[in-house]
Amino acid sequence: MPSTKNVQNTHISDQLRQIHSAVLDIVGLMNRPQRDELLIQAAGIPLDRALFPLLVGIERFGPIGVVEIADRVGRDYTTVSRQVAKLESLGLVQRQASSADRRVREAVISPKGKAMTDLVDTAREKIGRTIFETWEARDVEELVRLMRKFADALGAVPETNA
Repeated sequence: MPSTKNVQNTHISDQLRQIHSAVLDIVGLMNRPQRDELLIQAAGIPLDRALFPLLVGIERFGPIGVVEIADRVGRDYTTVSRQVAKLESLGLVQRQASSADRRVREAVISPKGKAMTDLVDTAREKIGRTIFETWEARDVEELVRLMRKFADALGAVPETNA
């Protein structure tokens, strides 16, 4: 009986390329400065576009250190440190000592910053509803389930070869 292993390997290789291509498209679209500007305008908030992903990241993942948030947004930590200081001066975030390591100062969203990210969430939902308005509910549910499964699996892959 002939082996189907090579056919399956070729099939999964093709699928992996398609997944990678789709992820690159999504990341490319979501990282466009115009997308952040669209959300800022739709939310009606007075925030510099460069600070926007940091504010949202601090709200979603905080308390968070500068190095970690810099990794998440793909920027140099010295730049992010200055930008977090700017967010703090605007009253949008607060800095506090880490409970795990007192030498590390973490950023946490302030009530004023949370009010701002709530406006962003409302604008994002309105845009999202437009994107998915022609989708079947079960397709959206399946996308949510599979995206979470993919993100969790990707996060479980070690970042080093050790």
